[in-house]
Amino acid sequence: MQDRNFDDIAEKFSQNIYGTTKGRIRQAILWQELDALLTTLPARPLAVLDAGGGEGQTGSGLAARGHQVLLCDLSGEMLQRARAYAEEKGVSDNMQFKQISAQLVGQHLDKPVDLVLFHAVLEWVAQPQEVLAALYDTLAPGGVLSLMFYNLHGLTMRTLTLGNFGYLQADLRKRKRKTLSPDYPRDPEQVYGWLRELGFIIERRAGIRVFHDYMRDKEKQIERFEEVLAMEQRYCRQEPFLSLGRYIHVTARKPIQKDEL
Repeated sequence: MQDRNFDDIAEKFSQNIYGTTKGRIRQAILWQELDALLTTLPARPLAVLDAGGGEGQTGSGLAARGHQVLLCDLSGEMLQRARAYAEEKGVSDNMQFKQISAQLVGQHLDKPVDLVLFHAVLEWVAQPQEVLAALYDTLAPGGVLSLMFYNLHGLTMRTLTLGNFGYLQADLRKRKRKTLSPDYPRDPEQVYGWLRELGFIIERRAGIRVFHDYMRDKEKQIERFEEVLAMEQRYCRQEPFLSLGRYIHVTARKPIQKDEL
């Protein structure tokens, strides 16, 4: 097993993720969660690590607010796109780019960071606990991990509603490597357990696309987008909807030890 490099599907990723209603909902809910967690961090320019940052939309958004962002990714193609996006937005001065894995990024940091972004990456890595442990070590005490991962329950629900029983019987294993369907969908309870074992304190959770992808009338996803988004925002933090999100976002904090106060 190995971690996924997106060099071969960068353009497909861009078109199918960011250029759709599902991408717009993903970004809207994600920024609501980021806005909430940013109020809990020091009111100064933050040191941010965007691990597996892809095309850099989120990292550039934080750089636009004056934060210093190191974006790393295995994919040279994704890094090139992230640089171009940062230049387009005029935030290059607040960003650095390195072609390294999330597991090794700690070796390239001068000091611990205040915030780690790890969005839609955990489902592509072969050793998730190792990666989360490495990211924990990059955080300063009191720092926050913004984790978004592909939800196994959401995939199962979507597969059931489509009647794709053969895929379920095959344990949701992909037939083609170049598909955008993640390699390792994650069980939320397992992910929460990994975080707690490392010492993280889970402060907040939200489901992303808790019903959009299950809508029978796909035209309404576009025609009534604002209403759909409003309902996503209303139900994303409520069970049972939260646990059926196609993605789940977790805000997890590294505690401050008594001897660090």
